Amino acid sequence: MPLFETENLRLFYRWEGRNDRPTLVLSHSLGCSCELWREQVAALGEHFRILLYDHRGHGRSESPEGEWSIDDFGCDLVKLLDHPQLEAVNFCGLSLGGMVGMWLAQNASDRIGKLVLCNTAAQTENPSLLQNRIRTIEEEGLAKIVGNVLERWFTMAFRQRQPARVAEFRSLLEATSDRSYAATSRAVCDLNLTAGLPDITHPALVIYGTHDTATPPSWNLAIAKAVRNARSVELPTAHLSNVEAAAEFNRVVLDFMSGSEQ
Repeated sequence: MPLFETENLRLFYRWEGRNDRPTLVLSHSLGCSCELWREQVAALGEHFRILLYDHRGHGRSESPEGEWSIDDFGCDLVKLLDHPQLEAVNFCGLSLGGMVGMWLAQNASDRIGKLVLCNTAAQTENPSLLQNRIRTIEEEGLAKIVGNVLERWFTMAFRQRQPARVAEFRSLLEATSDRSYAATSRAVCDLNLTAGLPDITHPALVIYGTHDTATPPSWNLAIAKAVRNARSVELPTAHLSNVEAAAEFNRVVLDFMSGSEQ
């Protein structure tokens, strides 16, 4: 199992796709792991060398003690990119992963080529939902919020149509420890990357879901408006747009990366 070790953390990562193609980093959401990207690995692997990794406290990565911030998640990735001495990489992140992408574009801009930000936010304007989740987790455990999270991740139509796929994501969420989910949620509660958005000069694509109540369309459109070289695409999904509308998601990402988007 490939693990990258820093002074206080071991991160799980793996490579997919073709070694002779440009690198694309895929960065997952809160409560998931790199398994979020299964449909993208299958579709994009012929076009990219794909770097998958699990955030701290998720999947097969370790969960260090103490409080975390978005800076910590961003620095984790920078250190991982330093490990094989990667220079500029293309980046696609969803939700928490998108926050890491914006942090990277603002704080390590030379490490980014093209930037895809999906179902995400630059600022947590009203952290009450996450604060209530943290409180529930501390009092009753993460299992108490699983149903509510899945309702936000997928539309009812998708949950009825693809119960086996939804069950896979239930397992990913339930595998996240109470402490890791709460620590990551507190980091997201403190998020504010809005001031640096106009300074992002990378070609950027913002993908958002019509029915996303976790990171609503207006939050994503505000990012697209603030980033100079950004365009946006709306998909008929809830929060996990890359799963619920995988084929269309893959198409718009490939079109963007190849420069053929309309």
